[in-house]
Amino acid sequence: MTLPTLDDLLDGMRVVTLPLRIRFRGVDHREAVLLRGPAGWGEFGPFLEYDTAESSRWLAAAIEAAWEGWPPPRRDRVAVNATLPAVPPDQVAGVLATYDGCGTVKVKVAEPGQSLADDVNRVAATRAAAGPDVKIRVDANAAWDVEEALRRITALARYDLEYAEQPCPSVDDLKSLRVRLARNGIDVPIAADESIRKAEDPIRVARERAADIVIVKVPPLGGVRRALEISAECGLPTVVSSALDSSVGMAAGVALAAALPQLPYACGLGTVELLATDVAHDRLVPVGGSVPVGPARADDDLVAAAAAAPDRVDWWRERVSTCHAYLLDRAAPRS
Repeated sequence: MTLPTLDDLLDGMRVVTLPLRIRFRGVDHREAVLLRGPAGWGEFGPFLEYDTAESSRWLAAAIEAAWEGWPPPRRDRVAVNATLPAVPPDQVAGVLATYDGCGTVKVKVAEPGQSLADDVNRVAATRAAAGPDVKIRVDANAAWDVEEALRRITALARYDLEYAEQPCPSVDDLKSLRVRLARNGIDVPIAADESIRKAEDPIRVARERAADIVIVKVPPLGGVRRALEISAECGLPTVVSSALDSSVGMAAGVALAAALPQLPYACGLGTVELLATDVAHDRLVPVGGSVPVGPARADDDLVAAAAAAPDRVDWWRERVSTCHAYLLDRAAPRS
């Protein structure tokens, strides 16, 4: 990939702040940079705690979207799951009602300060609200050690789980957990997320048979093309997921899902529903359980309405500059 100049990035960037309907991942609003290039729009929104090395991959993905575009699609719509934050049971039905026709629900578990009973009650309420035919998957975001994961997944398995996403932080722990679950007769597949997108060796989890499914996200892996390569190298069923993006950012995940040779599971690309506002009129929200494939065009009026405060614009300009310098350094030939 040929990098645009820093001036090209800064000239076309807009910083937006988008409020969430429900607190999610510890935040109640989402900040992101929109970049406009010759191929369209890209989104740069690494979470605030990410370092330069990790954040620079998000910038590479945004540059790919805005300056190169994406590989051709194999399908024109992508099935997506509903995403349920760590809400109390009495809020479950209301959240699920915002998703149109989704046949799969991903339930967030292991929220800091919450107990196993909280997780069980939330998943039970999901099963009651969604009915017996809807698939339920849980996501622990690497919160448990092996013993705790075994205990909690055993308790949740009665609600017929499609899979458990990243229950433990390390590849070794995931591998051990798969063995322990099998020995205990608990038939819940393991999906790997952080063990791929945060790993120096994203193929290790597949090579060591530590997961049954891989979760692939475009921004943390540096773009659609790189994510396609990693999915192919892993050789496991792939679920494409998002990073709490606007419709502009979500379009990149949808482009990846559309380009995969096989797509056996619903993808985690429905989280635009969690945003109270967006930057595109044609929001990438589920209709009949799926979203359309194609780029999302930011609307000038919506972008202006969501404009971040001047101090936040300065902060993001500095972050873009730092990540651009990092990418330049990585691309420079070594003597």
